[in-house]
Order: sequence, then structure tokens, then C-alpha cells
Amino acid sequence: MPDEDLTRLDAAELESLVAAIRDRMRPLDAELATMRSERDLLLTELRRRGRLVERTSRADLKAQMREGTFPTVAELVAGTDDGSLDDYAFNLKTGGEVRLGFPGARTQSLTFTDGVKTAQAQDLATAAQLYAAGWELGSPGRPGVRVHFRGTKQERLVPADEVYARPGERATG
Repeated sequence: MPDEDLTRLDAAELESLVAAIRDRMRPLDAELATMRSERDLLLTELRRRGRLVERTSRADLKAQMREGTFPTVAELVAGTDDGSLDDYAFNLKTGGEVRLGFPGARTQSLTFTDGVKTAQAQDLATAAQLYAAGWELGSPGRPGVRVHFRGTKQERLVPADEVYARPGERATG
């Protein structure tokens, strides 16, 4: 048919050819619909399993945080004199993973205040110096840790004892 000159055919012949092709396609369409439903069923099972793994790992993480396996950010700052914030992964007490500081920043940071001024700590050495000098996490009148969810502009100010630090991939791998 690709070699035929379709301009020589009248409308009835063209409609007949279209109908014949549709008849040939019908079983293929049915088979394709069956294959799509089989695929969708398998994808649903994969999503269910992935969510189960995520829910289980999050529950395990929350249990470890409650047991005191991981320090809070306040404990980390009080007990660590050096290292990078990027050596740690940070989670809210609900289990959600967050980054410290401002959304879109290349590196994580902690904000400290002396009650009037603020200072940013890009690493744990600076954080330890500010903490030793009596500075507190947060900004004047707003204690806490600024966190944001990875890949979003959504940020929150969270009490320092509600953000937990665990060794990150960079520290373990």
C-alpha cells in the first residue's frame, strides 16, 4: 500500500482500506491493553513494596532516635569540635530527612545568636567556637535550627532537640 498512488482511489475505497486496517489493529489493541494492565499491576506491586521499605526504615530510624542512638543537633554542637556538617544526615523527630540552613545553599549551615547579632557556622569547628562563647542556636528571639527539605524551598525553624544527626553517606562511604 505505501507504493500505491492514493490519489487514484475514491473516498469509498479509502474508507474501506481504513476499515480493513482498523479490523487488523483491533486484536493488537486488545493485546496491548492486556499487556498495559499487566504492567500496571506489576508497577503497583513495586510501589507497594517500595513504600513498605520506606515506612519500615523510617520507623526504625525513629526508634533509634528515641533510644538515643543519634544525637540531636544541640548535642552534636555541644559535643563535637570539628568536622563538616555534610558528614551527617539530619532528620526531624518525625523521621523526615532535612538539610540545615537555607534552601538552595550549596553547603549546610547553622545560625547562632548572642541575643543581638547572628553568625553562620558552615562547619562544626565554627559551631563549637560560637557555642563555647555562649551563643545559642537560632536568631534573636527565635531559638532553633533552620531546616529545609531537600530539593524544595520549604523551610522551617525547628527546636534544636527535634533535629537528629546521624552519620551521612560521606562519613560512612
